[in-house]
Amino acid sequence: MKVDLFDFDLPTDRIALRPAVPRDAARMLVVPGDGDLRDAHVRELPGELRQGDILVFNDTRVIPAQLEGRRGDASIGATLHKREGPRRWRAFVRNAKRVHDGDVIDFGPGVTATASTRGDDGSWALDFAGDEPVELLLDRAGHMPLPPYIAGKRPTDAQDAEDYQTMFAAEPGAVAAPTAALHFTPSLIAALAQAGIAHTTLTLHVGAGTFLPVKADDTDDHRMHAEWGRIDAATADRLNAVRAAGGRIIAVGTTSLRLIESATGEDGVVRPFDGDTSIFITPGYRFRGIDGLMTNFHLPRSTLFMLVSALMGTERMQAAYAHAIKNGYRFYSYGDSSLLLP
Repeated sequence: MKVDLFDFDLPTDRIALRPAVPRDAARMLVVPGDGDLRDAHVRELPGELRQGDILVFNDTRVIPAQLEGRRGDASIGATLHKREGPRRWRAFVRNAKRVHDGDVIDFGPGVTATASTRGDDGSWALDFAGDEPVELLLDRAGHMPLPPYIAGKRPTDAQDAEDYQTMFAAEPGAVAAPTAALHFTPSLIAALAQAGIAHTTLTLHVGAGTFLPVKADDTDDHRMHAEWGRIDAATADRLNAVRAAGGRIIAVGTTSLRLIESATGEDGVVRPFDGDTSIFITPGYRFRGIDGLMTNFHLPRSTLFMLVSALMGTERMQAAYAHAIKNGYRFYSYGDSSLLLP
């Protein structure tokens, strides 16, 4: 499938640089499978869902995975994107031409890593020295890995450490936030519960590959980076019980959706899952595990816009995004939301 089918004109000033305050004050475009688009706000979500539905959140926690260091006289930047061992992380490296196998990069203070095993995608394995847990090293030397579309316009600051975590963040390991859940507050969760709408969590450690542009001309030539995820048996059983009772599984975010679909068989049964997934969803995919999706607005030609087009239809999503752009919706990680109900 040609990638340019998923292109559209997005004014750069529509990419949000800060989230809405309060979080659930963000706008939400409701996109039904048929009928008119509806402008709403996230705080109105309880009225848009049905009693017996369940929302599925990703409880991953973003780690300070952006590092700045030096190898000799060369400035080296690294964005960790996938853990490969107790002290080894795969990383995308800036100024990678100055890095060679066996080089030691000093990320200071007291944080060094040896580069090895360069991947086909240009990434490097970084083996962190010492006995301290790598998480402590990153807390000391790293900073929040904001998407390049935001970081290129302003520096990361202390406010991002709070803004770029969801209220469900519990399992450290992501290098990008599951941003659809950034809109949720305890009061909204309470309102949903009062309306008979349940929620549960799974874990998918989002990698920096989510930021990478699609450089291929055809979707068949694009390679997704693997990400680690887990759905435990109790969660799988609960999701299956909701469906059996006539409720809908609504994924909050494309990360939750991708893991649920990875864990669901052709029979529509969600099974426990523990491992890597590199699922790539494009139009023509038959959804098995989810009945709806709440997600932010994505960038042109991105794998995420391809995913929502697979769920709702490319023509439908092009029309929805044209409406969003015309009516001032804010895009991407800190932007507004959409509720997609095929």
